[in-house]
Amino acid sequence: MTNVPRIYLDHSATTPVDPRVVEAMLPYLTERFGNASSVHFFGQEARAAVDRARREVAALIGARANEVVFVSGGTEANNLAIRGITDSISSHKGHVITSAIEHSSVRGICDALEKDGKSGWEITRLPAYEDGIVRVEDVRTALRSDTVLISIMLANNEIGTLQPIEEIGSLVRDERARGHRQLWLHTDAVQAAGRIPLDVETLGCDLFSLSAHKLYAPKGTGALFVRRGVRLISQNVGGHQEREKRAGTEGVPGIVAFGAATKLAREEMDQRVGHDQRLRDMFESGVSDRVKDIVLNGDREQRLPHLSNISFRFIEGEGLLISLDLQGIAVSTGSACSSGTLEPSPVIRALGRNDELARGAIRFSFGKDNTDQDVDYVLEVLPRVVEKLRALSPLSLKTLSEREIIVMP
Repeated sequence: MTNVPRIYLDHSATTPVDPRVVEAMLPYLTERFGNASSVHFFGQEARAAVDRARREVAALIGARANEVVFVSGGTEANNLAIRGITDSISSHKGHVITSAIEHSSVRGICDALEKDGKSGWEITRLPAYEDGIVRVEDVRTALRSDTVLISIMLANNEIGTLQPIEEIGSLVRDERARGHRQLWLHTDAVQAAGRIPLDVETLGCDLFSLSAHKLYAPKGTGALFVRRGVRLISQNVGGHQEREKRAGTEGVPGIVAFGAATKLAREEMDQRVGHDQRLRDMFESGVSDRVKDIVLNGDREQRLPHLSNISFRFIEGEGLLISLDLQGIAVSTGSACSSGTLEPSPVIRALGRNDELARGAIRFSFGKDNTDQDVDYVLEVLPRVVEKLRALSPLSLKTLSEREIIVMP
């Protein structure tokens, strides 16, 4: 298969590192090697670089620089946000509202809180309905006097649907005005940050998670926006870094890369959004014309511009993924953080889809370096691969047989 092109359509899993980002970080892997906590020249050189990056990350989301805490990635940011809040409650009990389509990191934390026999946390998981969008009214109904945290993602990592965080933020402000002081809003914005314009003031969130490797920077760095005045209990102890919120020597090269990537994302936002959306729409139109028995998952309008999730009936998504990979096309059956599980995607199931559609779901996520020729090649290969797999599928053969019986005179 040496002559097949290599087409990467899995940008929601990770992105290639932009050469301009590599150029920005390289000096901090070589001659500018100082520890940002050291007081001498080398340390202060590193500290200045971290501070510049912090300002760039803050600028991307409309935050103050001193509200940005650097961590190792989105999963740690989500852990710090949720556990940091729940650990700050002296009674170690209360109520958390989340959704049925959260990333596995948020889902896992909430499950652990609920199962912890030493505390008394109750979790309400809101439905996302067929369109993959949480309803603000459901949030309002779920609120209780002991609710301390609402954690709902900004954009879903598998189907790309955008959640009404701004409206939920307004609801939280209203609740506080009525005296519900211990109530905070966290949003996992890992998939959305850098892909659509966002402002934490407009959203009204108190905590906001980001990850560098979704923005054409290396893996291993992320950030948590912590609104001024929000008290978190650090989950890492043993150092005073990040204003006591996250102990550990800062990874300066990764942080510098993150800063460079967020600057580029902010400057090139309109261009990237238009490019990704055009390719995605071109792809979806072509698939709909060429492949029968498909279901497009999630709302068609209120979603990220780069992502398309399609269920192919009568075949296993894993088989389709492997067959496409053999043709040089990289896609995903769902969240990369959940790979290895044999269970149908809980996100697709939460839309009311059956196991067949959940197992047949494929995520195609486009990026700034994809081309029209990439889409043309995928549209040439995909129908052929789907037809071949369906010809071997017992589900497809059974359905065809049933259709023949129905049309017989």
